[in-house]
Amino acid sequence: MKSENYQTEIAEQQTVLEVSELRKAFGELSVLENINFTVKHGEVVAIIGPSGSGKSTLLRLINQLEQVDGGNITVCGQILCANDANSNAIYSNQEILRQIRLKIGLVFQNFNLFPHFNIERNLTEAPTVVLGQTKEEVAAHARQLLSKLGLADKAKAYPWQLSGGQQQRAAIARALALNPEILFFDEPTSALDPELTGEVLKVIRSLAEENMTMVVVTHEMAFARELADRIIFMDQGLIIENGTPDEVFSSDNARTRNFLRRYHE
Repeated sequence: MKSENYQTEIAEQQTVLEVSELRKAFGELSVLENINFTVKHGEVVAIIGPSGSGKSTLLRLINQLEQVDGGNITVCGQILCANDANSNAIYSNQEILRQIRLKIGLVFQNFNLFPHFNIERNLTEAPTVVLGQTKEEVAAHARQLLSKLGLADKAKAYPWQLSGGQQQRAAIARALALNPEILFFDEPTSALDPELTGEVLKVIRSLAEENMTMVVVTHEMAFARELADRIIFMDQGLIIENGTPDEVFSSDNARTRNFLRRYHE
């Protein structure tokens, strides 16, 4: 867990992500209601909660994979969407949305690597096509990332030739290849056994030490408590808690205490 001095430094940093009054429903089912939080530069925010609480949907809305019903989202000072007079979300134009997408990286729980590309091309395809970078500079950056994540010897391998932990590390490298301002993880270890989980958590921990801004949806309570600057606890589409690890894990809220009881046992 980071020091109080570091927490003070975080509070003084610029805001990378701001979410307010966010709501989402699928038909008659309300999935998110009045979601409000911010993420500062260099901050690590862990989002915890039971399955079905809206955690993954929240990430999908910010990453433009689902449509917001109402609310405001701002990324690095650029408005993704904002409420109109009737509290319905209105999106910015396509160019601004494209710019925002380039500031965000998302690592899925099931890797989502391109199976017909080797690992190096998984990393180089988007920077070449989307950013227009030269093949030489993109390849050099890919090799650097793979080396950093312990995959230097896997550049020419295909996803099916890698273990689950290696595939997830490759997925993290692919997200980093676009140099995002903020990196999202959607339960990055849920598909892995305990030994491979440790590999991936070690990578995320190293990124935190480099002050990478991250939002991590996770069921790894010990990891969240150790790594996060702030923890958001969600239940039934609402934010129940939003505080430091000490504040959340010592909360008097009955729902929070019930959810964390297994961790304390």
